[in-house]
Amino acid sequence: MAGMEEQYSHGSGGRPWEQGGPPHRRPWAHAGPEGPRGPWGPWGHDGPSRWLTGMRERSATRLPWPSTILLGVFVMVGSSVAARAQLGERAPLDLFARVLLFTAVAVLLLRHRRPVLAVFVSAAAAMVYLGAGYPYGPVFLAVAVGCFSAVVAGRRRAAWSAVGMVWLGHLLMTHWFYRWLPPSSDSAAPWGQELGVAAWVVAIVAAAEFVRVRREQWAAQRAQREAAEKRRADEERLRMARELHDVLAHSISVINVQAGVGLALLDSDLEQARTALTTIKAASKEALGEVRQVLDTLRAPGDAPRAPAPGLERLPELVDQAASAGLTVTVETEGVRGAVPPGADLAAFRIVQEALTNVVRHSCSRTARVRIGYGTGRVRLGIDDDGPATGSEAGGSGNGLAGMRERATALGGTIEAGSRADGGFRVRAEIPLHPASSVDAASAMDTVQDTTGERA
Repeated sequence: MAGMEEQYSHGSGGRPWEQGGPPHRRPWAHAGPEGPRGPWGPWGHDGPSRWLTGMRERSATRLPWPSTILLGVFVMVGSSVAARAQLGERAPLDLFARVLLFTAVAVLLLRHRRPVLAVFVSAAAAMVYLGAGYPYGPVFLAVAVGCFSAVVAGRRRAAWSAVGMVWLGHLLMTHWFYRWLPPSSDSAAPWGQELGVAAWVVAIVAAAEFVRVRREQWAAQRAQREAAEKRRADEERLRMARELHDVLAHSISVINVQAGVGLALLDSDLEQARTALTTIKAASKEALGEVRQVLDTLRAPGDAPRAPAPGLERLPELVDQAASAGLTVTVETEGVRGAVPPGADLAAFRIVQEALTNVVRHSCSRTARVRIGYGTGRVRLGIDDDGPATGSEAGGSGNGLAGMRERATALGGTIEAGSRADGGFRVRAEIPLHPASSVDAASAMDTVQDTTGERA
C-alpha cells in the first residue's frame, strides 16, 4: 500500500487533483501562497482586480526601454519635420526644446511603476513646450502614451486630470496668453481648432478606457477558468477520497473481525483460524484490486477502466463478505431492475456497502436487512439492523455517513440515517436514475435530512 501511495504521489505527472504535488504543477497555484481563496479561486473575493494588480506589479519590475526609445526617436524626428513645415509660424527648435521633448518621453520609462508621475511630468513638459511657441508635433503622442498607461493602471482620475490640464493650458495659451508668449507675431487661434484638440483628448481617453475594460474582462474570464479548474480538481479529489474510503473501510472491517476471530481460535481451533486467515487474504486481495483500479484512473484519467465499476449486481459478493465477518444479511428486492446508469448503480452499491460496514463495526446485532426497490426513475434503498450499538470505538474515520450523503446528493437523491426507537439503526436512500443538474444537486444537499446518531 505504501508503494502504491508513493507511485500516486510521484508518478501521476502533476495532475490537477494532486494535492501534494509541486505548486508549479497545480493550475490553481499561480497566485502564490498569500491571499485568501474565494469564489475567484486563488485571487480571493477581489477576483480580476487582484489578478490585474499582480500583473501590474510584475510588469513594474521591468522598464519599457524598447518602446520608450522607439517613441523618443519618433518624437525627435517628427518634431524636426514639423518644425520645417511650420517655419516662420512657430519658434525654431533649440536645445531647450530638445530637452523638453526628451523629458516628455524619458519620464515614460516609469509609466508602469509610477503612472501618475509619468503622465503629469509628460503633460507639464508638453505645456511648457507649447507655451514656448515651439512647433506643434508628436509631443502630444508622449502625453497620449502616459495617459493610456495611467488609465490601464487604474489611475483614471490622474490621467483625465493630466490630459484636461494640457487641453485647458492650450486653450488659455492660444486665446488669452498668446500676447505675452512667443512667437511675438502669434495671433489668437481659431475656435474650430479647439474642437480638434478636444476630439483628440476624447479619443485618447476612450481608447485607454476600452483597453482597460477589455483587460478586466480577460482577467475575469481567466479567473473564472482557474476557479472552474480548481473546483473540478476539488471534486475529483473528493470523489477519489470517497471511493478509496468505501473500498478500504468495508474490507478492513472484515479483516479486523476475522483477525480477532483468528487470534481467539489460534490455540483452540486451528481449522476455524485457518478459515479466518483465508477470509483475510481474500478480502485484502479484493481491496488491493479495487485500490489499483482507482489509482489507475488517477494515472490515466482519460483511459477506460480495466474493470467495470461495482454495482448492485455484485450485492451477493457483498453479502458473502459480510457473512465471513459473522453478519447474516437478508436481501429483499421489489420491482423489476431496468437500465440503471453506472453512476447511480455505483452509488447504490457503495451506500449498501457502507451501511453494512457500519453494522459490522458498531452494532451488537449479527443480522441486517437490505431492501432494494426499483421504481419509475428511482432506486430506493433500505438497510436496517436491530442493534443496539456497541458504544465502543471501532476505528472508523467518521466519514462514512457523510460519504453516503455526498453520493446521494451528487446525483440529486436523498438519504436519511439515524437510530430507531427500538435501538436499531436505519438507512434510507433514494437515488434518481437520471442525472440531476448542478442546481438540483445543490438544492438537494440543502434539504437532505441527516439524523446521524453515534455511528460513522
